Amino acid sequence: MASEAVTKGQAGPWADEQIELLERMLLIRHAEARLAQTAKDVGLPGGVHLSIGQEASAVGVCSCLDVDDWMTSTHRGHGHFLAKGGEVDSMFAEIWGKSSGICKGMGGSMHVADFSRGIIGANGIVGGGLAIATGAALAAQLDGKGRAAVCFFGDGAANQGVFMESMNVSSIWKLPTIFVCENNGLSEFTVSSTVTAGKLSDRARAFGMPVEVVDGNDVRAVRSAAKAAVERCRRGEGPSYIETVTYRIHGHLEAEDLILAGGSYRTAAEIDAWRAEDRDPVSRFRALLAEEGICSADRFAELDQRAKEKVDAAVTFAEAGEPADTKLVFELMFVEPKA
Repeated sequence: MASEAVTKGQAGPWADEQIELLERMLLIRHAEARLAQTAKDVGLPGGVHLSIGQEASAVGVCSCLDVDDWMTSTHRGHGHFLAKGGEVDSMFAEIWGKSSGICKGMGGSMHVADFSRGIIGANGIVGGGLAIATGAALAAQLDGKGRAAVCFFGDGAANQGVFMESMNVSSIWKLPTIFVCENNGLSEFTVSSTVTAGKLSDRARAFGMPVEVVDGNDVRAVRSAAKAAVERCRRGEGPSYIETVTYRIHGHLEAEDLILAGGSYRTAAEIDAWRAEDRDPVSRFRALLAEEGICSADRFAELDQRAKEKVDAAVTFAEAGEPADTKLVFELMFVEPKA
């Protein structure tokens, strides 16, 4: 629940902030819906992993961060990238494998990064961002400017040894690390409860850090937990753990049906239950803002259309770009450029 009092028809900075949260969630939803459709219709280079259904987690956390706070992501990182202020144009160009992409088309969907906005990398290694964020937190501590370093990771990544190691060193050195576990109950193609014992949050409690487990589809609940964790970082009080309980509507990746070859690890009824308006993060927040008189049906239609237009423009930008320069590999991978 939001800590601020809410009145019908409320206007002003707080109401504007709520609209911004909704706008960012809509942009992520439409961007990923377009990626899903494009992957199905014509294909995209490499695997595409979507976070549809998890928008409130990304937006709630990133809305509390400054541009120079650090953030690491996962192979399911489009939402984190856009929530932290990344541009949809350059992200799409990257996914399309174009030189105008944020990583010059050399990283693709799983490796979007923008250091100018504190986005220091999504990656295809499960749990790969944990140590990177911890290193960024150490750098932030040494800088002494009050920066925070956020690490998004999934419940599957919590079984990696680096999870415990990163929490341990962050606690010992009181690093400004915020561990955000997006617990969607799924570890790629496996139901997490079949491979993970106990509560993930208890692993963080063992290191003495503050722990909050929140409804990951309630953007206000996520934002409230993230705000407290960021303020703790700013004060030099060390790491925090936030677990956002959520669900991904789409498969592990868009080519999932080909990999599973008719098999399944979840039911259509389960997916439909999470699609319901009272659980879907975008629908829930839209209904709440309408009830509070903050966002009328007409205003929502305007915001929704604006998000669609941004995504349409991003597709045009990506399709018009030049293919990635494969010769860049020599500059990126070797000390001595090839003659």
